[in-house]
Amino acid sequence: MYFKFTFCPIILLLWASLSFPQNVNVVIHGAASIAKTDDNFVCVTLDWWPAEKCDYNQCPWGKAGILNLDLRYGALINAIKAFNPLRIKIGGSLQDNVVYKVGEVSSCPNFMKREDDLFGFSQGCLSMERWDQLNRFFNHTGVKLTFGLNALFGRNESQTEKGLWIGDWQPQNTRDFMQYTISKGYKVDSYEFGNQLSGSGMGAKVDAKQYGKDVIVLKNLVKELYAHPETQPKVLGPGGFYEEKWFNTFLEVSRQGIVDGLTHHIYNLGPGDDPNMMNKILDPSYLNQVSQTYKGVSDVVNKFRPQLGAWVSELGGALNGGSKDVSRTFADGFWYLDQMGMASTYDQKVFCRQALIGGNYGLLNATTFVPNPDYYGALLWHRLMGSTVLAVTKESDPNLRVYAHCAKKKPGVSLIFINLSKDRSFNITFSNAKPEDAGKPNYEFVGKQNREEYHLRALTGDTKDDIVCLNDVPMVQTDSEDIPAMDPKLVDASTPISIAAQSIAYVTIRDFEAPACV
Repeated sequence: MYFKFTFCPIILLLWASLSFPQNVNVVIHGAASIAKTDDNFVCVTLDWWPAEKCDYNQCPWGKAGILNLDLRYGALINAIKAFNPLRIKIGGSLQDNVVYKVGEVSSCPNFMKREDDLFGFSQGCLSMERWDQLNRFFNHTGVKLTFGLNALFGRNESQTEKGLWIGDWQPQNTRDFMQYTISKGYKVDSYEFGNQLSGSGMGAKVDAKQYGKDVIVLKNLVKELYAHPETQPKVLGPGGFYEEKWFNTFLEVSRQGIVDGLTHHIYNLGPGDDPNMMNKILDPSYLNQVSQTYKGVSDVVNKFRPQLGAWVSELGGALNGGSKDVSRTFADGFWYLDQMGMASTYDQKVFCRQALIGGNYGLLNATTFVPNPDYYGALLWHRLMGSTVLAVTKESDPNLRVYAHCAKKKPGVSLIFINLSKDRSFNITFSNAKPEDAGKPNYEFVGKQNREEYHLRALTGDTKDDIVCLNDVPMVQTDSEDIPAMDPKLVDASTPISIAAQSIAYVTIRDFEAPACV
């Protein structure tokens, strides 16, 4: 049973005030956007892993997999409804090991531990009865759905190259699945083709030219079955780790207009049992390294111009279920929300967290469905940060990370501040960069309307807490399992914004004049 805090201990406030604040002026370049995200940028995954999935001598998935997740829990339903809507992607390592019990497929086996098979599990099955249950749940909670398809169906593993799967993809099972889905009126926003089959692959890989030819087959199948363009799901791929040569070859073969969105995965924190995990998360130079991946993907998008741009369709930070000591704590937000900000500046349209529930990296606890701290950070992003991305510049400690967007609810701009420093707080003022004043000093902005501030801190000041405080109020579900109110603190606009050590803050400034936000 969880003890229900009604306030955040005052010791946190005293501790945070001990550091001498550093004054920082943040320049917002609001004349033009530098990137655009999808309106539903925040995304989460649901994975296929069964309870027997274990890593690092622990089995953290429990009954959180797609086939055994109890969809009746009010806490789960309310956590999804709070986003209104939430984009969810069904997928994961085992998706290329899943058949659909429809049409010619009559048997429907469960996943079984089998060390010689892909990812150590035998083939599994999605029955149409379970698909019906899932779609009733998605319809009830307002989910915007991406479904990850089995891209290995009909292929065989090469006898000469371990991990390489050869032969043409056989689309009949997917055809039958789509026809059933259409007959029921179920809404699928997009289909992603395969999981981590690009480049060197993860467990399995497919040659880039072969994958490109098969994506054309999938695209033609979607166009055939979904006759009306306005209801036609998008085709995404390859849903794997970025390797420049493989991505370029695949897109050259598949041609422009076939793949609607270029999807890739990020696990930049390494293995989940790394004892250095916390140091990585708090090291700004380490966090910056992944920008090369975002830039590489962005360059490929600019070259081939898929309609929907680039998506991060899976990002879990730490591999193999995440870190049991870090991924479900407040500290993980330093990495997670910084990655959100960074990805948006590189024009990544969608950002899918692995996972909504399951493993150590779920936004919800796998057994209680209680939201972990990252859930609240993601929900605030979804509610506050609009799709138009603005440039910001500052001269200060690199431990202060800042990202700016047009406010989701106009007018104004919204920013996120992430303070990685253990002992340094910051006082923030603003300047407005105007192109007509190029070469001149930026003029200081002082608002006249109260700012809307949302300050996130660990409950006791220990970043390994699994309860987060918003404006000094602990975020815990209500007795009816609803998400608690997440109201801003209204602050006199003439005062600096105070960012405490090892804290995160969202700030909306309603009267900041940014032409890009009009």
